[in-house]
Amino acid sequence: MPTRLLRGQRGTEYAMGTPAPAGARVVVLDTALSSLPIAEADLGLPWNWRIGPAARAVSDASYAALGFAPSGRGLVPFAPVHAEQPWRTARNTGDLTIRWTRRSRALVADAWEQVEVPLAEDLESYDVQILDGAAIKRTLTSSTTSVLYAAAQQTTDWGAPLGPGQTLAIRIFQLSNRLGRGTPAAVTLQF
Repeated sequence: MPTRLLRGQRGTEYAMGTPAPAGARVVVLDTALSSLPIAEADLGLPWNWRIGPAARAVSDASYAALGFAPSGRGLVPFAPVHAEQPWRTARNTGDLTIRWTRRSRALVADAWEQVEVPLAEDLESYDVQILDGAAIKRTLTSSTTSVLYAAAQQTTDWGAPLGPGQTLAIRIFQLSNRLGRGTPAAVTLQF
């Protein structure tokens, strides 16, 4: 019986929740699992499936009906990682630069030899939400793995530039030009 199960692989860490209790059932995902034959043009359209034993006719009472609209969840960008402590720019001591590391759905992204993972999207683009509790104070955009949160923006949002002892809650999304925002990285930065 395995004692060390890997969780949160290939961008699924957002769905992990709490660890499963001892004795919980698990599903083995192996080569017997196959993807549904859904074209990208079919995303968002309603589908009706009949699910049951392959040895019986689709009209058999053992089959169940299932309606769903495929969302393309498996195609959106992974959440960025390693958001760094913001550092102040030399240009204006109140400006903050926030940096992170992108992730990629490309299978070669798991190779240890690479300095940087390949971009699996047509364009590199990010949204960074500045949060006040559940409320979004501001959304910054970037085409690189960093964004500038200017002193003037901080003053508008908080009354003054952020300083020592304060925190900043953010969400970072990598964008897909076809499917929009990927899974967010939620981070609280400490100054």
